[in-house]
Amino acid sequence: MHSIDVATVVAQLTRAEKIALCSGQSFWQLKAVERLGIPSLFITDGPHGVRKQRGQGIDLESTVPATCFPTAVTLASSWDRELLQAVGQAIGAEARAEHVSVVLGPGANIKRSPLGGRNFEYFSEDPYASSQLATAFIHGVQSQGVGTSLKHFAANNQEFRRMTIDTHVDERALREIYLASFETAVKDAQPWTVMCAYNGLNGELCSQHQRLLTDILRTEWGFQGVVVSDWGATYQRVPALRAGMDLEMPSTGGAHDARVLAAITSGELPEAVLDQAVTRILHLINRALPAYHAAEPYDQASHHRLARRAAAESTVLLKNTADLLPLTPTQSVAVVGAFAKQPRYQGAGSSLMHPSQLDTAYAEICARVAPAVEVLYADGYAPRATEPDPQLVSEAVQVAQRADVVLLFVGLPDIFETEGIDRAHMRMPTSHLALIDAIAAVHSQVVVVLSNGSPVEMPWHDGVAAIVEGYLGGQAGGSAIVDVLYGDVNPSGKLSETFPFQWHDHPAHRYFPGNHQRVEYRESVYVGYRYYDSAQCPVRFPFGHGLSYTTFAYSDLCLSATAIAEQTELTVTCTVTNTGRRAGQEVVQLYVRDHESTPFRPSHELKGFTKVSLAPGASCEATFTLDRRAFAYYDVTVADWVVESGLFTIEVGASSRDIRLHGDVHVTGVSVAPVPERAVLQPYYAVGPQSDFSAAAFAQLLGPVTPMPVPHRGSYTLNTPISDMHTSWLARLLHRQLATQMNKMIPLGEDTPTSIMFRTMLKEMPLRYLLMFAGPALGINRLEMLLDVINGHFRTAITRWWRSRRA
Repeated sequence: MHSIDVATVVAQLTRAEKIALCSGQSFWQLKAVERLGIPSLFITDGPHGVRKQRGQGIDLESTVPATCFPTAVTLASSWDRELLQAVGQAIGAEARAEHVSVVLGPGANIKRSPLGGRNFEYFSEDPYASSQLATAFIHGVQSQGVGTSLKHFAANNQEFRRMTIDTHVDERALREIYLASFETAVKDAQPWTVMCAYNGLNGELCSQHQRLLTDILRTEWGFQGVVVSDWGATYQRVPALRAGMDLEMPSTGGAHDARVLAAITSGELPEAVLDQAVTRILHLINRALPAYHAAEPYDQASHHRLARRAAAESTVLLKNTADLLPLTPTQSVAVVGAFAKQPRYQGAGSSLMHPSQLDTAYAEICARVAPAVEVLYADGYAPRATEPDPQLVSEAVQVAQRADVVLLFVGLPDIFETEGIDRAHMRMPTSHLALIDAIAAVHSQVVVVLSNGSPVEMPWHDGVAAIVEGYLGGQAGGSAIVDVLYGDVNPSGKLSETFPFQWHDHPAHRYFPGNHQRVEYRESVYVGYRYYDSAQCPVRFPFGHGLSYTTFAYSDLCLSATAIAEQTELTVTCTVTNTGRRAGQEVVQLYVRDHESTPFRPSHELKGFTKVSLAPGASCEATFTLDRRAFAYYDVTVADWVVESGLFTIEVGASSRDIRLHGDVHVTGVSVAPVPERAVLQPYYAVGPQSDFSAAAFAQLLGPVTPMPVPHRGSYTLNTPISDMHTSWLARLLHRQLATQMNKMIPLGEDTPTSIMFRTMLKEMPLRYLLMFAGPALGINRLEMLLDVINGHFRTAITRWWRSRRA
């Protein structure tokens, strides 16, 4: 195995070869240049396992078996960097065994709304937590000689119109929330690739956003790797290359190559820009070659054990009245709910995996109870049914009445959460709600075990004794939940997102998901607990919440100084003691509160966390180091991070609303003048329970932005969804033909996540997407000719056709 001499190879490549290398060979492979020894690397979906397809194209069903680890929403609840790194290492080893060079993940987008359809793939509503966990995961995967693709960069926080939506977000929120979620992972872990998102950002598509991809990502953050498009996200290849997007995926059959060549020939695009992109791609290949040529098998059994440990340590005990949990093997139990036998263990869409094995909670409970104890069971509902089945509910009630404890497995069916479509509300299906109500009416010892990828409303909360949040636990999630229920594992998970009482409590409920053209992030920096805690809004469960079978005491907070200059690090220590009778782990969280800020700021922000493991009666010291960034906000007037002089409180606790210790430090930074814009905005963004972020206030906060144009006949572009071109008979005909072809790809009958995703994709798919499916046969010239006809520009279409004939 020989590495590529990059500089020499770049000099030897023809211009056509260089252009070709910047686009995929197929749906999952990079192009090869055999005469120069450049191999074709294989890329697969992630991020919670290796989703390697057996064939090409989009095939969500036929994949190589691999370990399905808990999804990101679950792993984030562990708050355990070492665990995330271990999972990453295992995924990297499996990728290497399958000759996969890059795994597409992790996802570091912020959970702006609990309705986000892809929230199960993302870590948190908090950028510090998200970026820390993404960093650990990336280190783990890349330690195996396999690359990652940090995605989706940036402000990709919804599925509605995700391929074309124009996201409008003010600069402070962009920097402090949405970019900060990526920043540490880029700087500290250097992912081999970063995937740019489909959406627009303040008037420009992310794939063509020079400020995002070059000025911030490369120049400010020092990113050294390859920027790859999301699959089908490339609109115009020349502006994308100029902006800093190196690799177009998947293959479009060279549809854009002639345009790139013409731009270089004319001087519109400097060839040095192309050379730079090729150089980065070749360095990526060099990094991948050792593992690519040294594939070796992995220990499937040990990876399953790791998946089980990860799911157990990520399980969150939300409620435990009168210490009902943990159970004892001698208690009779009624297991109710189809999820106990047919688990909901992963999300749907491009991350859907074929697990190497699958544990069920029912089988594990049967194996766990004492020999003489009977495990009763009832379905209670059909797995994808949304409406109650009276007979199934009645059977479940009869079974429940015969047991000491009822274990009720409910949550969200897979059709409620899938890539490509956002949830319409936070409610669980009526079939599950009716079952909970019926069981709770006849039994006082009910344990609700949730399987879901994002928060749900809990009108039944007060009627049950215990609630266990299992999220989407991967292939070993069933056994992991039983480990927790019976106390083999002491639950130590904490929520990395807030559970509001209802959707209308959420600060973005009026503005999510926007209209067909754009979405406005009017809440600015007040995302998640930053809003709820600042507004003192009651929530079902706060950010960072999670119970244990033991108890922990916090004491002896010590700050290394009571006054520091902004460039001086502050060391914070405290003592944590296990005051209960069981060994356990505690996530210690540190928040920083700015007492008096000239610009609006949240009441406090997470700036540190650590997970400690303690035997009964044992103590340990938790240590945090805070740099200037922990006290800073992004000042748009100076385009930099600023620390304003003043008093800050260091808060240490068990959740954002369970602060156990606090201490003050005076930080000497700069004086911040209350400029007119701040004075006007401060009242609008002084958050309270009735906050209304008005359009006028947001417009002033956002500043001058040229939005992406609203399409209409005569101005449709390749970026316009085909279904939006309804004024054209040709577009309507094209849409019907595509629907016919799509129906051949998806199973008939019952709705599945795959069928729902494909139907939504058809509805929102821009015209440019056709190049991904029929690039060589169609070509960019024919596609633009088609667009001319749809727009009614018949002369232009004829001229374009004539020129193509003569070319």
